[in-house]
Amino acid sequence: MNFTSHELILRDKVIEALNSTLSLPKALEAAREHLLALAPADYLGLCLITTAPVVDFRWLTPGPRLPLLDEYPRWADSDFVRAPIFAQPTVVLRDEQMLARRDLESSALYQRSKELDLSLEHVMAVLIPVLPNLLGAFTLYRDRLRSFSDQEAALMSSLTRHFFNAMRNSQEMQTVATGARLLEELYSRTDSAYLVVTPGVREVVRTPRATVLLERWFTAADFHSSGLPNVLKERLEALVGMDADARLASNPWISLHGDSYRVVRFVELPEAEGPRQWALTLHEVPVSIPLPETMRLELTPRQIEIAKGMLRNWSNAQIAAEFNVSEDTVKTHVRDIFKRLGTDNRTDFLYQAAHLNKPL
Repeated sequence: MNFTSHELILRDKVIEALNSTLSLPKALEAAREHLLALAPADYLGLCLITTAPVVDFRWLTPGPRLPLLDEYPRWADSDFVRAPIFAQPTVVLRDEQMLARRDLESSALYQRSKELDLSLEHVMAVLIPVLPNLLGAFTLYRDRLRSFSDQEAALMSSLTRHFFNAMRNSQEMQTVATGARLLEELYSRTDSAYLVVTPGVREVVRTPRATVLLERWFTAADFHSSGLPNVLKERLEALVGMDADARLASNPWISLHGDSYRVVRFVELPEAEGPRQWALTLHEVPVSIPLPETMRLELTPRQIEIAKGMLRNWSNAQIAAEFNVSEDTVKTHVRDIFKRLGTDNRTDFLYQAAHLNKPL
């Protein structure tokens, strides 16, 4: 579906707001005005759902308070939105795609909204898997009888990867709120391989472990005069020049060398003034990465075997030969694994597995 120039401007503003801070509540607050202009609604909320060690719901609701969500744990099992979006993660659904209107009006959640003078008449929602034990459910509510349109659903669908990125970055960096605190936290760890640069490329700080890895990974001829390896400098410059959608597809950088992967993830840091700085996190991961237990719990026995094959750097053909199945079957399993784990591709799957085995 084509978007108008006005819709594209609003969409860009939403993406900019989601990337403006590593604090998810602040990012949602900054995005709220543009989101509600893009898909007009009376309320919006993002429910962070943790599935282990116990199921827990945490609602982030920028703007007017929604009293019904304060009671959500009490009504969670009656939420007619929950089952449909869990059945189709990453798919934006409207209430008429979830249940008949008469069933909506007879639902416990709808009746409770009436008691609270909310009258939630229409809903549009999407479930976004972030990590194996963390999901985000983004929801828009209207208290008037006007259904969400196909165009509004398409616009929201185009933003799901950016919500995923904002939630993942916030989760990974939740103990820090600014670039300075991030550096302080990571620099104090002897195993941190981390450096921060400006888009220029001027290096701001580097941990000792980052120096060790860079010197092991690259020869003297591989380095730019800035001190950053040419391949990483070129990737950073490319990322800076990309739009937000292309940027997600090009991060992280990964190289297979001998019996280990070399992984560099690029994180744009929020800055109050001046050019945005970028953090580069460096990881060295064995070719055969153990499958994290949190991932294992989300997969079927066959998917576990396929996932282990991917973590050994086997191609689809090698996996197919190992388990005596067709390559098309392997492709289907791989696609389902990515969907269950909320990963975009093999590179992202590898990064998430490495991160869960040895968190940043």
